Amino acid sequence: MDLNLLGLFVAVAETGSFSEAARKLGLPKSSVSRGVASLEASVGAQLLHRTTRHVSLSTAGAALYERAAPLLASLKEAVGTLPEREEAPSGELRLTAPHDMGATFLPEVIARFTTRFPSVRVDCRLTNRNVDLVAEGFDLALRASGAKLADSSLVVRRLGAIDVQLFASPTYLARRGTPRAPEDLSQHDFVAFRGLKFLGGLGLSEKHSRVLGDDMLFLRETVKAGAGIAILPAFLAQADVTSGQLVRVLPRYTQPATSLVMLYPRTQHVPKKVSAFRDFLLEYLKGRPLSAPANGS
Repeated sequence: MDLNLLGLFVAVAETGSFSEAARKLGLPKSSVSRGVASLEASVGAQLLHRTTRHVSLSTAGAALYERAAPLLASLKEAVGTLPEREEAPSGELRLTAPHDMGATFLPEVIARFTTRFPSVRVDCRLTNRNVDLVAEGFDLALRASGAKLADSSLVVRRLGAIDVQLFASPTYLARRGTPRAPEDLSQHDFVAFRGLKFLGGLGLSEKHSRVLGDDMLFLRETVKAGAGIAILPAFLAQADVTSGQLVRVLPRYTQPATSLVMLYPRTQHVPKKVSAFRDFLLEYLKGRPLSAPANGS
């Protein structure tokens, strides 16, 4: 049964007039009349008695109205109160991000975001794998990416730059010496993220590493323990540079910044909770850019 036709019938039954129902619905009277006639043909019964001055329900029409009107009202209420139809962002926001973001700036972002938008509930899953957002039911992902992503089913929004630099611990440098020029690096041990290229122009690659890993937090702690020199995001090393647990090596040399990107499924209407989080994070990063270099040398 066509719910649109049922809605026309309910409007006529409640107003007692095809003209009033048409005015209420913003439709031509002829469209309402044809719609009700189609409904009567569909159910195989006359639903309305028509005279030149009045419209009344038949026995079948009264029975149908009694059952259908409350259901239509409930359906309209359900659609009208969907979270994304409300003016303010609401509902559950499911996002995924790497562990290093979850251990640094992301907790503060989420805390501030949920304070500003109390009707949004955040479910954050931290993982270093590339999550299939659509298949696994996520609203968005945060990733560090220096390459163009090929998945056309996703919207990719660049949020800012991430500086990556060379770092080592004071204990390692005391033991092995501090590199003063790029050519000195060939005499040192390296801790590297699997698949990440080293600083441009330094002639180093993954094969020069003594330790490989796929988690930036693991690499940072390994470097702090004195295993070697590593290339790390500046925001991840900043606190340890300030506390003296890490030292920036060859500060004149820096990798072209990679990007912090947000990915979300491509849809005709971006959910308010997604656009609100995107705009909030952009605002947050203006005051705390991830491209700010770590202090020290």
